[in-house]
Amino acid sequence: MDAFYASVELLRYPELRGLPVVIGGRGEHAPILNADGTWRFCRLSGYAGRGVVTTATYEARAKGVFSAMGMMKAAQLAPEAILLPTDFPRYRHYSRLFKAAVAGIAPHIEDTGIDEIYIDLTQLPGETPVLAGRIKQAVRDATGLSCSIGVSPNKLLSKICSDLEKPDGLTIIGVDDISARIWPLPVQKINGIGPKAAQKLAALGIRRIAELACTDLALLYTHFGRSYAAWLYDVARGIDHRPVVVNAEPKSISRETTFERDLHPQYDRADLSAAFVALCTQVAKDLTRKGYAGRTVSIKLRFADFHTVTRDFSMTEYTADAAVIRQAARECLRRVPLRKRIRLLGVKVSALCTLHLLYGSAAYRQQELPLVF
Repeated sequence: MDAFYASVELLRYPELRGLPVVIGGRGEHAPILNADGTWRFCRLSGYAGRGVVTTATYEARAKGVFSAMGMMKAAQLAPEAILLPTDFPRYRHYSRLFKAAVAGIAPHIEDTGIDEIYIDLTQLPGETPVLAGRIKQAVRDATGLSCSIGVSPNKLLSKICSDLEKPDGLTIIGVDDISARIWPLPVQKINGIGPKAAQKLAALGIRRIAELACTDLALLYTHFGRSYAAWLYDVARGIDHRPVVVNAEPKSISRETTFERDLHPQYDRADLSAAFVALCTQVAKDLTRKGYAGRTVSIKLRFADFHTVTRDFSMTEYTADAAVIRQAARECLRRVPLRKRIRLLGVKVSALCTLHLLYGSAAYRQQELPLVF
């Protein structure tokens, strides 16, 4: 989907079309309805805090604002941009609409996130451009939103292609097109090459996919290890054997928050406790909504110096209960020295099982664990 969260917001506030809009604010940044029926919007200028950009319209992206960027940095680049808070229940609603529209044409779908899917078209009759056009129109009819589609022999290339002609794009390539369409691109365009790997490749003089494709495998082994090097060697040549997995199960469900200021474990105990309880409650709601329970609870702490620690606690029974998750997360916190200010806190539940398999089983009950926050 094209700039999904921002596009959903533009359906609600069509007067913002054509303007730089940034999504990622909190509730206090919500628009205010004036007496004359118009909306008063917050601007990004003067933003102070630790928030990050969730997404932005293409007009904001043209000014250098991108997802995961610190909001204060974005305010320097586009102070006049409109700032809107996230509304995930609304985004999930439109996500369900667009996926149902696609499934009506091409049911063999792998769901990879709220705004992205893989589709296997191999068993469907009709020419590929026609099928893709039907999918794009079905999505627009169901949601009022545009999407961009990349069609290729595999998931790796389709992922890259779906970004090449945004917004509302359609890119179709075959194996013979790799050298002309894929190789000139930066290595970061390959999903799985992150900032650290890209920096390491740049130090070797490898910045484009073509340069990676020409790199000797032995050299990649030396700097990246056998497994990742072999993967780099393949993907640079457009090789990807992963199937479209229709019934992929999530491995974990998590929530985390970055605080507006670093919180002290002692002096900001009340704020930390409230955030901790809220995260456990949100994870429990996510588990229930998606129909899962989990057996391993993890916490993640990032301190003011950016040092990050994680701790896990595995239980004997599965749970989706907020109180049980909170108790297990507290057990994790007991094993972390809390002497430095905390920048980020996260809670995760893994080792998942679907709730219907657990129906009728005894709920996990555990002795009360010592409180930390």
